[in-house]
Amino acid sequence: MILDTIHSPADVRQLSLSELEMLSGEIREFLIQSVAQTGGHLSSNLGAVELTIALHRVFDTLQDPLVFDVGHQAYVHKLLTGRKDQFHTLRQWDGLSGFPKPYESPHDAFIAGHASNSVSVALGMARALALQGKDSSALALIGDGALSGGLAYEGLSDAGGSKLPLIVILNDNGMSIQPNVGGMHRHLRDLRCQPSYYHFKKWYRSLFGKQPQRNPLYRQIHKVKTSLKRAIYPKSSLFEDMGFVYLGPVDGHDIQQLTQTFDWAKKLQCPVVVHVKTIKGKGYRFAEENPGKFHGVSPFDPKTGVTKSGDSFSSHFGAELVALAGENPKLCGVTAAMADGTGLSPFEIAYPERFFDVAIAEGHAVAMSAGLCKTGMRPVFAVYSTFLQRGYDMLFHDVALQSLPVVFGIDRAGLVGADGETHHGCLDVQYLCQIPNFTVLCPSNYAEMTTMLHWATSQEEGPVAIRYPRGGEGEFIQDTALKTTVELRSGADVTLVGYGMCVNHLLEAAHTLETLGVQAKVVKLNRIAPLILVIYKKP
Repeated sequence: MILDTIHSPADVRQLSLSELEMLSGEIREFLIQSVAQTGGHLSSNLGAVELTIALHRVFDTLQDPLVFDVGHQAYVHKLLTGRKDQFHTLRQWDGLSGFPKPYESPHDAFIAGHASNSVSVALGMARALALQGKDSSALALIGDGALSGGLAYEGLSDAGGSKLPLIVILNDNGMSIQPNVGGMHRHLRDLRCQPSYYHFKKWYRSLFGKQPQRNPLYRQIHKVKTSLKRAIYPKSSLFEDMGFVYLGPVDGHDIQQLTQTFDWAKKLQCPVVVHVKTIKGKGYRFAEENPGKFHGVSPFDPKTGVTKSGDSFSSHFGAELVALAGENPKLCGVTAAMADGTGLSPFEIAYPERFFDVAIAEGHAVAMSAGLCKTGMRPVFAVYSTFLQRGYDMLFHDVALQSLPVVFGIDRAGLVGADGETHHGCLDVQYLCQIPNFTVLCPSNYAEMTTMLHWATSQEEGPVAIRYPRGGEGEFIQDTALKTTVELRSGADVTLVGYGMCVNHLLEAAHTLETLGVQAKVVKLNRIAPLILVIYKKP
Protein backbone atom coordinates (compact mmCIF):
# COMPACT_ATOMS: atom_id res chain seq x y z
CA MET A 1 0.00 0.00 0.00
CA ILE A 2 1.15 3.52 -0.80
CA LEU A 3 -0.36 4.71 2.49
CA ASP A 4 2.10 2.52 4.40
CA THR A 5 4.99 4.48 2.86
CA ILE A 6 3.67 7.87 4.01
CA HIS A 7 5.44 9.00 7.16
CA SER A 8 5.42 12.75 6.58
CA PRO A 9 4.14 15.30 4.00
CA ALA A 10 7.53 15.11 2.30
CA ASP A 11 6.61 11.58 1.17
CA VAL A 12 3.38 12.90 -0.36
CA ARG A 13 5.33 15.40 -2.46
CA GLN A 14 7.35 12.60 -4.06
CA LEU A 15 4.31 10.83 -5.54
CA SER A 16 3.03 11.11 -9.09
CA LEU A 17 -0.52 12.18 -9.89
CA SER A 18 -1.61 8.60 -10.54
CA GLU A 19 -0.06 7.51 -7.25
CA LEU A 20 -1.85 10.31 -5.43
CA GLU A 21 -5.18 9.13 -6.84
CA MET A 22 -4.41 5.61 -5.63
CA LEU A 23 -3.48 7.05 -2.25
CA SER A 24 -6.85 8.80 -2.06
CA GLY A 25 -8.66 5.49 -2.48
CA GLU A 26 -6.46 3.78 0.11
CA ILE A 27 -7.09 6.57 2.63
CA ARG A 28 -10.85 6.30 2.21
CA GLU A 29 -10.81 2.54 2.68
CA PHE A 30 -8.54 2.85 5.72
CA LEU A 31 -10.78 5.48 7.32
CA ILE A 32 -13.95 3.43 6.77
CA GLN A 33 -12.45 0.31 8.32
CA SER A 34 -10.74 2.16 11.18
CA VAL A 35 -13.65 4.41 12.21
CA ALA A 36 -15.99 1.41 12.00
CA GLN A 37 -14.07 0.01 14.97
CA THR A 38 -13.50 3.15 17.05
CA GLY A 39 -16.29 5.49 16.02
CA GLY A 40 -15.54 9.07 15.05
CA HIS A 41 -16.12 11.70 12.40
CA LEU A 42 -16.30 9.86 9.10
CA SER A 43 -18.26 11.68 6.39
CA SER A 44 -16.43 15.00 6.80
CA ASN A 45 -13.05 13.28 6.44
CA LEU A 46 -14.07 11.20 3.43
CA GLY A 47 -14.96 14.46 1.70
CA ALA A 48 -11.63 16.13 2.48
CA VAL A 49 -9.18 13.49 1.19
CA GLU A 50 -7.98 15.11 -2.06
CA LEU A 51 -8.21 18.56 -0.51
CA THR A 52 -5.84 17.60 2.32
CA ILE A 53 -3.43 15.83 -0.03
CA ALA A 54 -3.22 18.92 -2.25
CA LEU A 55 -2.61 21.17 0.75
CA HIS A 56 0.35 19.07 1.80
CA ARG A 57 1.66 19.05 -1.78
CA VAL A 58 1.88 22.83 -1.88
CA PHE A 59 2.40 23.96 1.70
CA ASP A 60 4.80 22.94 4.45
CA THR A 61 2.64 22.83 7.59
CA LEU A 62 5.76 23.15 9.74
CA GLN A 63 6.31 26.60 8.21
CA ASP A 64 2.84 27.46 6.90
CA PRO A 65 0.48 27.00 9.88
CA LEU A 66 -2.76 25.22 8.99
CA VAL A 67 -5.66 26.11 11.30
CA PHE A 68 -8.64 23.77 11.17
CA ASP A 69 -12.10 25.04 11.94
CA VAL A 70 -13.71 22.63 14.43
CA GLY A 71 -11.13 20.05 13.35
CA HIS A 72 -13.36 17.03 12.78
CA GLN A 73 -12.01 16.89 9.20
CA ALA A 74 -8.38 16.46 10.34
CA TYR A 75 -8.08 12.66 10.13
CA VAL A 76 -6.50 12.74 6.66
CA HIS A 77 -4.07 15.39 7.86
CA LYS A 78 -3.10 13.10 10.74
CA LEU A 79 -2.55 10.19 8.38
CA LEU A 80 -0.26 12.26 6.16
CA THR A 81 1.76 13.53 9.13
CA GLY A 82 2.87 10.17 10.47
CA ARG A 83 0.06 9.08 12.81
CA LYS A 84 -1.43 6.14 10.91
CA ASP A 85 -0.21 3.53 13.41
CA GLN A 86 -2.09 5.30 16.22
CA PHE A 87 -5.52 5.24 14.58
CA HIS A 88 -6.60 2.11 16.45
CA THR A 89 -6.50 4.30 19.59
CA LEU A 90 -8.62 7.09 18.07
CA ARG A 91 -10.77 8.92 20.65
CA GLN A 92 -9.70 6.57 23.43
CA TRP A 93 -8.03 7.24 26.77
CA ASP A 94 -4.38 8.18 26.20
CA GLY A 95 -4.88 7.61 22.45
CA LEU A 96 -5.06 9.66 19.27
CA SER A 97 -7.37 12.66 19.54
CA GLY A 98 -10.20 13.14 17.07
CA PHE A 99 -9.20 16.81 16.72
CA PRO A 100 -5.94 18.69 16.01
CA LYS A 101 -3.71 18.84 19.07
CA PRO A 102 -0.35 20.66 19.06
CA TYR A 103 0.94 18.25 21.74
CA GLU A 104 0.48 15.37 19.23
CA SER A 105 2.41 16.86 16.33
CA PRO A 106 4.15 20.09 15.30
CA HIS A 107 2.00 19.88 12.13
CA ASP A 108 -1.07 20.67 14.30
CA ALA A 109 -0.79 24.44 14.49
CA PHE A 110 -3.66 25.09 16.89
CA ILE A 111 -6.21 23.28 19.03
CA ALA A 112 -9.58 23.01 17.30
CA GLY A 113 -12.89 21.90 18.77
CA HIS A 114 -15.33 24.81 18.39
CA ALA A 115 -16.43 26.42 15.13
CA SER A 116 -15.85 29.71 13.32
CA ASN A 117 -12.56 30.83 14.91
CA SER A 118 -10.07 29.66 12.26
CA VAL A 119 -9.84 32.88 10.23
CA SER A 120 -9.24 34.98 13.35
CA VAL A 121 -6.56 32.60 14.64
CA ALA A 122 -4.86 32.31 11.24
CA LEU A 123 -4.83 36.09 10.85
CA GLY A 124 -3.08 36.38 14.19
CA MET A 125 -0.50 33.88 12.99
CA ALA A 126 -0.06 35.71 9.67
CA ARG A 127 0.60 38.94 11.53
CA ALA A 128 3.07 37.24 13.85
CA LEU A 129 4.92 35.70 10.90
CA ALA A 130 5.11 39.09 9.17
CA LEU A 131 6.42 40.82 12.30
CA GLN A 132 9.12 38.16 12.58
CA GLY A 133 10.11 38.57 8.92
CA LYS A 134 9.14 35.03 7.93
CA ASP A 135 8.16 34.26 4.34
CA SER A 136 5.26 31.93 5.11
CA SER A 137 1.54 31.70 4.51
CA ALA A 138 -1.11 31.15 7.17
CA LEU A 139 -3.98 28.83 6.25
CA ALA A 140 -7.53 28.61 7.59
CA LEU A 141 -9.56 25.57 6.55
CA ILE A 142 -13.21 26.36 7.22
CA GLY A 143 -16.42 24.60 6.22
CA ASP A 144 -19.52 26.30 4.86
CA GLY A 145 -21.35 25.30 8.05
CA ALA A 146 -18.88 27.19 10.24
CA LEU A 147 -19.50 30.31 8.14
CA SER A 148 -22.88 30.57 9.86
CA GLY A 149 -21.05 31.69 13.01
CA GLY A 150 -20.60 35.42 13.48
CA LEU A 151 -16.97 35.12 14.58
CA ALA A 152 -16.06 33.92 11.08
CA TYR A 153 -17.21 37.23 9.61
CA GLU A 154 -15.41 39.26 12.24
CA GLY A 155 -12.23 37.47 11.17
CA LEU A 156 -12.94 37.83 7.46
CA SER A 157 -13.70 41.53 7.83
CA ASP A 158 -10.36 42.17 9.49
CA ALA A 159 -8.34 39.79 7.34
CA GLY A 160 -9.57 41.12 3.99
CA GLY A 161 -7.83 44.43 4.51
CA SER A 162 -4.67 43.02 6.04
CA LYS A 163 -2.75 42.53 2.73
CA LEU A 164 -1.06 39.54 4.38
CA PRO A 165 -0.51 36.07 2.83
CA LEU A 166 -3.55 34.56 4.52
CA ILE A 167 -5.31 31.80 2.59
CA VAL A 168 -8.83 30.82 3.60
CA ILE A 169 -9.87 27.46 2.17
CA LEU A 170 -13.65 27.23 2.12
CA ASN A 171 -14.59 23.55 2.10
CA ASP A 172 -18.10 23.81 0.68
CA ASN A 173 -19.90 20.49 0.95
CA GLY A 174 -23.40 21.83 1.36
CA MET A 175 -24.26 25.18 -0.16
CA SER A 176 -22.52 28.16 -1.65
CA ILE A 177 -22.37 31.57 -0.02
CA GLN A 178 -24.59 32.83 -2.79
CA PRO A 179 -26.52 30.96 -5.50
CA ASN A 180 -24.74 30.17 -8.76
CA VAL A 181 -27.06 31.75 -11.33
CA GLY A 182 -26.75 33.26 -14.79
CA GLY A 183 -24.70 32.46 -17.89
CA MET A 184 -22.02 35.08 -17.17
CA HIS A 185 -21.52 33.73 -13.68
CA ARG A 186 -20.98 30.22 -15.02
CA HIS A 187 -18.60 31.54 -17.64
CA LEU A 188 -16.49 33.43 -15.12
CA ARG A 189 -16.56 30.46 -12.75
CA ASP A 190 -15.22 28.14 -15.44
CA LEU A 191 -12.71 30.72 -16.64
CA ARG A 192 -11.29 31.24 -13.18
CA CYS A 193 -10.69 27.53 -12.76
CA GLN A 194 -8.71 27.14 -15.99
CA PRO A 195 -4.92 26.72 -15.57
CA SER A 196 -4.38 29.09 -18.50
CA TYR A 197 -6.21 31.80 -16.57
CA TYR A 198 -3.88 31.40 -13.60
CA HIS A 199 -0.78 31.32 -15.80
CA PHE A 200 -1.86 34.56 -17.52
CA LYS A 201 -2.51 36.31 -14.21
CA LYS A 202 0.83 35.08 -12.87
CA TRP A 203 2.66 36.44 -15.92
CA TYR A 204 0.72 39.69 -15.81
CA ARG A 205 1.51 40.29 -12.15
CA SER A 206 5.19 39.39 -12.65
CA LEU A 207 5.54 42.36 -14.99
CA PHE A 208 5.18 44.64 -11.98
CA GLY A 209 7.65 42.96 -9.64
CA LYS A 210 7.29 40.95 -6.46
CA GLN A 211 4.82 43.38 -4.89
CA PRO A 212 2.67 44.65 -7.76
CA GLN A 213 0.18 46.28 -5.35
CA ARG A 214 2.77 48.96 -4.67
CA ASN A 215 3.09 49.87 -8.35
CA PRO A 216 0.82 52.84 -9.26
CA LEU A 217 0.37 51.60 -12.85
CA TYR A 218 -0.73 48.15 -11.64
CA ARG A 219 -3.21 49.70 -9.21
CA GLN A 220 -4.70 51.86 -11.96
CA ILE A 221 -5.03 48.94 -14.39
CA HIS A 222 -6.53 46.82 -11.60
CA LYS A 223 -9.17 49.50 -10.94
CA VAL A 224 -10.11 49.61 -14.64
CA LYS A 225 -10.33 45.82 -14.80
CA THR A 226 -12.47 45.71 -11.67
CA SER A 227 -14.81 48.37 -13.06
CA LEU A 228 -15.22 46.49 -16.34
CA LYS A 229 -15.84 43.21 -14.54
CA ARG A 230 -18.52 44.71 -12.34
CA ALA A 231 -20.14 46.43 -15.30
CA ILE A 232 -20.77 43.08 -17.00
CA TYR A 233 -21.03 41.05 -13.77
CA PRO A 234 -22.25 43.31 -10.96
CA LYS A 235 -22.59 40.58 -8.33
CA SER A 236 -19.11 40.30 -6.87
CA SER A 237 -18.60 37.70 -4.18
CA LEU A 238 -18.85 38.58 -0.52
CA PHE A 239 -15.16 37.76 -0.15
CA GLU A 240 -14.07 40.11 -2.90
CA ASP A 241 -16.07 42.91 -1.30
CA MET A 242 -14.12 42.24 1.91
CA GLY A 243 -10.78 42.56 0.12
CA PHE A 244 -9.92 38.95 -0.71
CA VAL A 245 -8.88 37.54 -4.04
CA TYR A 246 -11.49 34.87 -4.76
CA LEU A 247 -10.46 31.65 -6.55
CA GLY A 248 -13.05 29.05 -7.42
CA PRO A 249 -15.22 27.17 -7.15
CA VAL A 250 -12.67 24.38 -7.52
CA ASP A 251 -13.46 20.67 -7.76
CA GLY A 252 -12.45 19.43 -4.33
CA HIS A 253 -11.80 15.91 -5.62
CA ASP A 254 -9.44 16.90 -8.46
CA ILE A 255 -5.93 16.81 -6.98
CA GLN A 256 -4.29 18.42 -9.99
CA GLN A 257 -6.71 21.35 -10.09
CA LEU A 258 -6.49 21.81 -6.33
CA THR A 259 -2.68 21.78 -6.43
CA GLN A 260 -2.57 24.38 -9.21
CA THR A 261 -5.05 26.61 -7.38
CA PHE A 262 -3.22 26.39 -4.04
CA ASP A 263 0.07 27.09 -5.77
CA TRP A 264 -1.40 30.22 -7.34
CA ALA A 265 -2.94 31.31 -4.04
CA LYS A 266 0.41 30.92 -2.32
CA LYS A 267 2.19 33.04 -4.92
CA LEU A 268 -0.33 35.88 -4.71
CA GLN A 269 1.02 36.86 -1.26
CA CYS A 270 -2.22 38.53 -0.20
CA PRO A 271 -5.56 37.55 1.39
CA VAL A 272 -7.11 34.80 -0.76
CA VAL A 273 -10.26 32.69 -0.49
CA VAL A 274 -10.12 29.35 -2.29
CA HIS A 275 -13.65 28.04 -2.68
CA VAL A 276 -13.55 24.23 -2.85
CA LYS A 277 -16.62 22.12 -3.64
CA THR A 278 -16.57 18.67 -2.04
CA ILE A 279 -18.97 15.81 -1.42
CA LYS A 280 -19.40 14.92 2.23
CA GLY A 281 -18.99 11.18 2.73
CA LYS A 282 -17.47 10.67 -0.74
CA GLY A 283 -16.50 7.10 -1.55
CA TYR A 284 -18.76 5.38 0.98
CA ARG A 285 -22.35 4.98 -0.18
CA PHE A 286 -23.96 5.01 3.25
CA ALA A 287 -22.12 8.20 4.25
CA GLU A 288 -22.95 9.94 0.96
CA GLU A 289 -26.63 9.07 1.33
CA ASN A 290 -26.77 10.10 4.99
CA PRO A 291 -23.80 12.39 5.77
CA GLY A 292 -25.42 13.65 8.97
CA LYS A 293 -25.64 10.17 10.46
CA PHE A 294 -21.97 9.49 9.65
CA HIS A 295 -20.71 12.91 10.70
CA GLY A 296 -20.04 11.72 14.23
CA VAL A 297 -20.73 8.01 14.25
CA SER A 298 -20.45 5.24 16.83
CA PRO A 299 -18.81 1.94 15.81
CA PHE A 300 -20.63 0.41 12.83
CA ASP A 301 -20.63 -2.46 10.36
CA PRO A 302 -18.78 -1.14 7.29
CA LYS A 303 -20.60 -3.60 4.99
CA THR A 304 -24.09 -2.52 5.98
CA GLY A 305 -23.56 0.91 7.56
CA VAL A 306 -25.57 -0.19 10.60
CA THR A 307 -24.43 1.61 13.75
CA LYS A 308 -24.39 0.34 17.30
CA SER A 309 -26.40 2.70 19.49
CA GLY A 310 -28.90 2.65 22.34
CA ASP A 311 -31.06 4.79 24.58
CA SER A 312 -29.72 8.11 25.77
CA PHE A 313 -30.75 11.21 27.68
CA SER A 314 -30.79 13.02 24.32
CA SER A 315 -33.30 10.66 22.71
CA HIS A 316 -35.57 10.72 25.76
CA PHE A 317 -35.38 14.51 25.92
CA GLY A 318 -36.41 14.80 22.26
CA ALA A 319 -39.27 12.30 22.61
CA GLU A 320 -40.66 14.07 25.67
CA LEU A 321 -40.43 17.45 23.95
CA VAL A 322 -42.53 16.11 21.06
CA ALA A 323 -45.16 14.92 23.53
CA LEU A 324 -45.22 18.28 25.32
CA ALA A 325 -45.52 20.15 22.02
CA GLY A 326 -48.69 18.19 21.29
CA GLU A 327 -50.22 19.61 24.47
CA ASN A 328 -48.76 23.12 24.22
CA PRO A 329 -49.07 24.88 20.82
CA LYS A 330 -46.68 27.62 21.99
CA LEU A 331 -43.77 25.28 22.62
CA CYS A 332 -40.89 25.64 20.14
CA GLY A 333 -37.71 23.62 19.60
CA VAL A 334 -34.43 25.44 18.91
CA THR A 335 -31.06 23.97 17.95
CA ALA A 336 -27.72 25.24 16.64
CA ALA A 337 -26.97 22.74 13.86
CA MET A 338 -27.30 19.79 16.24
CA ALA A 339 -30.81 18.41 15.66
CA ASP A 340 -29.59 14.81 15.57
CA GLY A 341 -27.11 15.12 18.42
CA THR A 342 -29.57 16.76 20.80
CA GLY A 343 -32.46 14.45 19.93
CA LEU A 344 -34.59 17.13 18.25
CA SER A 345 -34.92 15.44 14.85
CA PRO A 346 -38.30 13.89 15.81
CA PHE A 347 -39.51 17.34 16.88
CA GLU A 348 -38.47 18.76 13.51
CA ILE A 349 -40.51 16.09 11.74
CA ALA A 350 -43.56 16.43 13.99
CA TYR A 351 -43.68 20.23 14.25
CA PRO A 352 -41.55 21.77 11.47
CA GLU A 353 -43.25 25.17 11.79
CA ARG A 354 -42.16 25.37 15.43
CA PHE A 355 -38.65 24.03 14.90
CA PHE A 356 -35.74 26.43 14.35
CA ASP A 357 -32.22 25.36 13.40
CA VAL A 358 -30.15 28.54 13.46
CA ALA A 359 -26.92 26.80 12.31
CA ILE A 360 -23.66 27.21 14.21
CA ALA A 361 -24.67 30.38 16.03
CA GLU A 362 -25.31 29.69 19.70
CA GLY A 363 -25.30 33.33 20.77
CA HIS A 364 -27.92 34.09 18.16
CA ALA A 365 -29.95 31.07 19.26
CA VAL A 366 -30.10 32.36 22.85
CA ALA A 367 -31.05 35.89 21.78
CA MET A 368 -33.65 34.61 19.30
CA SER A 369 -35.13 32.37 21.98
CA ALA A 370 -35.44 35.43 24.19
CA GLY A 371 -37.37 37.16 21.42
CA LEU A 372 -39.65 34.17 20.97
CA CYS A 373 -40.35 34.02 24.68
CA LYS A 374 -40.91 37.76 25.10
CA THR A 375 -43.53 37.65 22.36
CA GLY A 376 -45.60 34.82 23.76
CA MET A 377 -43.95 31.54 22.74
CA ARG A 378 -42.17 28.99 24.93
CA PRO A 379 -38.79 28.12 23.35
CA VAL A 380 -36.67 25.14 24.41
CA PHE A 381 -33.07 25.46 23.24
CA ALA A 382 -31.29 22.08 23.18
CA VAL A 383 -27.53 22.61 23.06
CA TYR A 384 -24.28 20.94 24.03
CA SER A 385 -22.87 22.40 27.22
CA THR A 386 -19.49 23.18 25.66
CA PHE A 387 -21.14 25.14 22.82
CA LEU A 388 -23.48 27.13 25.07
CA GLN A 389 -20.37 28.88 26.39
CA ARG A 390 -20.47 31.06 23.28
CA GLY A 391 -23.85 32.44 24.30
CA TYR A 392 -22.85 33.59 27.79
CA ASP A 393 -23.49 37.30 27.29
CA MET A 394 -26.92 36.63 25.75
CA LEU A 395 -27.84 34.34 28.65
CA PHE A 396 -27.28 37.24 31.02
CA HIS A 397 -28.33 40.27 28.98
CA ASP A 398 -31.17 38.95 26.84
CA VAL A 399 -32.70 36.22 29.02
CA ALA A 400 -31.86 36.54 32.71
CA LEU A 401 -32.26 40.29 33.23
CA GLN A 402 -35.90 40.03 32.16
CA SER A 403 -36.47 36.67 33.88
CA LEU A 404 -37.76 35.21 30.63
CA PRO A 405 -38.87 31.56 31.06
CA VAL A 406 -36.68 30.20 28.26
CA VAL A 407 -35.83 26.52 28.78
CA PHE A 408 -32.33 25.22 28.05
CA GLY A 409 -31.75 21.51 27.54
CA ILE A 410 -28.02 21.30 28.24
CA ASP A 411 -26.79 18.12 26.62
CA ARG A 412 -23.34 16.53 27.14
CA ALA A 413 -23.06 18.07 30.62
CA GLY A 414 -19.99 16.82 32.45
CA LEU A 415 -17.16 14.77 30.95
CA VAL A 416 -17.92 13.43 27.48
CA GLY A 417 -15.07 10.99 26.98
CA ALA A 418 -14.13 10.43 23.37
CA ASP A 419 -14.34 14.02 22.10
CA GLY A 420 -11.87 15.27 24.69
CA GLU A 421 -11.31 18.52 26.53
CA THR A 422 -12.76 20.87 23.91
CA HIS A 423 -16.12 19.16 24.30
CA HIS A 424 -16.30 18.51 28.04
CA GLY A 425 -19.37 20.17 29.56
CA CYS A 426 -17.77 21.27 32.80
CA LEU A 427 -18.09 25.06 32.82
CA ASP A 428 -21.86 25.54 32.65
CA VAL A 429 -22.26 24.78 36.36
CA GLN A 430 -20.06 27.73 37.32
CA TYR A 431 -21.38 30.30 34.88
CA LEU A 432 -25.07 29.40 35.00
CA CYS A 433 -25.11 29.42 38.79
CA GLN A 434 -23.69 32.94 38.86
CA ILE A 435 -26.28 34.39 36.46
CA PRO A 436 -29.20 35.94 38.37
CA ASN A 437 -32.72 34.53 38.04
CA PHE A 438 -31.56 31.19 36.60
CA THR A 439 -32.79 27.85 37.90
CA VAL A 440 -30.43 24.95 37.19
CA LEU A 441 -31.79 21.41 37.49
CA CYS A 442 -29.80 18.17 37.38
CA PRO A 443 -31.77 14.97 36.70
CA SER A 444 -30.17 11.64 37.58
CA ASN A 445 -32.31 9.53 35.26
CA TYR A 446 -34.87 9.66 32.46
CA ALA A 447 -37.88 9.87 34.78
CA GLU A 448 -36.48 12.88 36.61
CA MET A 449 -35.62 14.62 33.35
CA THR A 450 -39.23 14.16 32.20
CA THR A 451 -40.63 15.60 35.41
CA MET A 452 -38.22 18.55 35.33
CA LEU A 453 -38.99 19.29 31.66
CA HIS A 454 -42.74 19.29 32.36
CA TRP A 455 -42.24 21.79 35.19
CA ALA A 456 -39.77 23.98 33.29
CA THR A 457 -42.04 24.41 30.27
CA SER A 458 -45.07 25.33 32.39
CA GLN A 459 -43.60 27.71 34.99
CA GLU A 460 -43.39 31.49 34.50
CA GLU A 461 -40.76 32.41 37.08
CA GLY A 462 -37.68 32.66 34.87
CA PRO A 463 -35.14 30.76 32.76
CA VAL A 464 -34.52 27.10 33.55
CA ALA A 465 -31.53 24.97 32.55
CA ILE A 466 -31.80 21.18 32.68
CA ARG A 467 -28.35 19.64 32.41
CA TYR A 468 -27.86 15.97 31.56
CA PRO A 469 -24.92 13.85 30.41
CA ARG A 470 -24.00 12.06 27.25
CA GLY A 471 -25.22 8.47 27.15
CA GLY A 472 -27.80 6.68 29.28
CA GLU A 473 -28.95 6.46 32.88
CA GLY A 474 -27.34 4.42 35.65
CA GLU A 475 -28.68 2.17 38.40
CA PHE A 476 -30.49 4.93 40.27
CA ILE A 477 -33.89 5.28 38.52
CA GLN A 478 -36.14 6.62 41.28
CA ASP A 479 -37.96 9.87 40.41
CA THR A 480 -37.22 12.40 43.17
CA ALA A 481 -37.36 15.46 40.91
CA LEU A 482 -40.03 17.35 42.84
CA LYS A 483 -37.76 17.73 45.87
CA THR A 484 -34.91 20.23 46.10
CA THR A 485 -32.72 17.89 48.15
CA VAL A 486 -33.17 14.18 48.83
CA GLU A 487 -31.52 11.96 51.41
CA LEU A 488 -30.81 8.74 49.55
CA ARG A 489 -28.97 7.00 52.37
CA SER A 490 -28.59 7.68 56.08
CA GLY A 491 -25.28 7.72 57.91
CA ALA A 492 -23.79 9.42 60.93
CA ASP A 493 -20.08 9.56 60.13
CA VAL A 494 -19.78 11.50 56.88
CA THR A 495 -22.08 13.18 54.36
CA LEU A 496 -21.59 12.80 50.61
CA VAL A 497 -23.39 15.42 48.50
CA GLY A 498 -23.77 15.35 44.72
CA TYR A 499 -26.11 15.82 41.78
CA GLY A 500 -26.98 14.31 38.42
CA MET A 501 -25.36 11.04 37.44
CA CYS A 502 -22.75 11.47 40.18
CA VAL A 503 -25.21 10.09 42.73
CA ASN A 504 -24.57 6.62 41.31
CA HIS A 505 -20.92 6.99 42.24
CA LEU A 506 -21.79 8.40 45.67
CA LEU A 507 -24.04 5.45 46.47
CA GLU A 508 -21.30 3.07 45.38
CA ALA A 509 -18.76 4.95 47.50
CA ALA A 510 -21.08 4.84 50.51
CA HIS A 511 -21.39 1.08 50.13
CA THR A 512 -17.60 0.74 49.99
CA LEU A 513 -17.22 2.92 53.10
CA GLU A 514 -19.72 0.76 54.94
CA THR A 515 -17.50 -2.29 54.43
CA LEU A 516 -14.77 -0.26 56.15
CA GLY A 517 -16.98 0.60 59.09
CA VAL A 518 -17.85 4.14 58.01
CA GLN A 519 -21.53 5.13 57.81
CA ALA A 520 -22.00 7.64 54.98
CA LYS A 521 -25.08 9.74 54.40
CA VAL A 522 -25.81 10.43 50.69
CA VAL A 523 -27.65 13.64 49.82
CA LYS A 524 -28.82 14.32 46.26
CA LEU A 525 -29.26 17.86 44.94
CA ASN A 526 -31.90 18.12 42.22
CA ARG A 527 -31.42 21.88 41.96
CA ILE A 528 -28.00 23.52 42.13
CA ALA A 529 -29.18 27.09 41.49
CA PRO A 530 -30.57 28.80 43.41
CA LEU A 531 -28.83 26.65 46.01
CA ILE A 532 -30.40 26.24 49.43
CA LEU A 533 -27.73 25.19 51.90
CA VAL A 534 -28.78 22.44 54.28
CA ILE A 535 -26.40 21.79 57.20
CA TYR A 536 -26.37 18.23 58.50
CA LYS A 537 -25.12 17.79 62.07
CA LYS A 538 -24.37 14.66 63.98
CA PRO A 539 -27.11 13.98 66.55
